[in-house]
Amino acid sequence: MKYSLLDLAPVTEEGTAATALHNAADIAQHAEKWGYSRFWMAEHHNMEGIASAATAVALGYVASKTEHIRVGSAGIMLPNHAPFVVAEQFGTLDALYPGRVDLGLGRAPGTDGATLRALRRSPNDAENFPRDVQELLGYLAEAQPADVIKAVPGYGQKIPVWLLGSSTFGAQLAAHLGLPYAFASHFAPDYLHHALKAYRDNFKPSQYLDKPHVAAAMNVFAADSETEARYMMSSMQQQFIALRRGMPGKLKAPVEDISRVGSPQEIAGANHALTYTAVGTKDTVSRHINQFIDDTGIDELILTCHGYDHDARLRSFEIASEVLNER
Repeated sequence: MKYSLLDLAPVTEEGTAATALHNAADIAQHAEKWGYSRFWMAEHHNMEGIASAATAVALGYVASKTEHIRVGSAGIMLPNHAPFVVAEQFGTLDALYPGRVDLGLGRAPGTDGATLRALRRSPNDAENFPRDVQELLGYLAEAQPADVIKAVPGYGQKIPVWLLGSSTFGAQLAAHLGLPYAFASHFAPDYLHHALKAYRDNFKPSQYLDKPHVAAAMNVFAADSETEARYMMSSMQQQFIALRRGMPGKLKAPVEDISRVGSPQEIAGANHALTYTAVGTKDTVSRHINQFIDDTGIDELILTCHGYDHDARLRSFEIASEVLNER
């Protein structure tokens, strides 16, 4: 069982994007000491609370501050980019940090319509996702003498490509192409088991994999007391409430009573999105994590902690690593 981290580089009310990116590197440095296999970051645009918009650049910084942990995207939103450019970007990362780079691809734009226009993209671009994935795989393959276009760096570097998803679409495409698959159950719990079944049932062995390989994500808010853990989670609850209100912004400081922030319906909606969340002390978190692994049968676990206080996030990941190392 490999276990990894997804960091959204949260920008807090009192913080800056620079602080968020420095914190990301610090978490990655600790993570490789604690036994985590991968450190992934995600592409979001026009969101004041997330600093990883230029994902390849952010990953390069993290890789420069670490020694052996794999770094990668979860994901690059392929409809926002030309596949050739993505191949060059991740080929460059792999050239600088060989054998340490993963390329996870998502179909969602990761932003709103106005920002899509600023990116010079169209909502219809997502319809080309299967074709774009195959084009990108071609650029990363061994080049042929007759090839007019070569991704340099990129071609022949055997960079692992993952497909990501929060529905069954990505699962079926990953199965068809014989690629590893990761499910975003940390915010989209409803289709987790459907997607895993679709992936496993339809998987076709390929040059990349001979059998299905699947990861799934969950939130972890671990602390030395239940009260501290719940307090830390309240920042994430507030972020979901703000998103539902159409008011995204920087990550808010935790509160002792979440009922003072949102209505019962809003809190219920946030808690539903956080269905797959391990919150509490080490014993409580251990039960949640082990139950999730047993129920899903995943090959890898991805943990994320979108908390406000940097030291509290470090402690959360440390406790989770103790649980997983004992498993």
